[in-house]
Amino acid sequence: MKATERIVIDPEIQHGKPVIRGTRVPVARIIAELAGGMPQEEVMREYEIRAEDVDDLIKIARKQAKAVGLKRADIAKATDKSRGE
Repeated sequence: MKATERIVIDPEIQHGKPVIRGTRVPVARIIAELAGGMPQEEVMREYEIRAEDVDDLIKIARKQAKAVGLKRADIAKATDKSRGE
């Protein structure tokens, strides 16, 4: 994952994991919450982030999924399995 205006990678914060700028919230945590079905508004309240932060990390996640050849159906299937469905 590349750093962006809203996503920061700093070895001093969360051991270099990508986080939302100005927070210690890992990007992976936000993606997991959204994938698990938590509404975006609730994620924003819970982690005190903005809609622009969520939009940016979703764009990055989509690009990475495409880069490794994942299709929407593959992502949905993986999400369903992780929920035990």
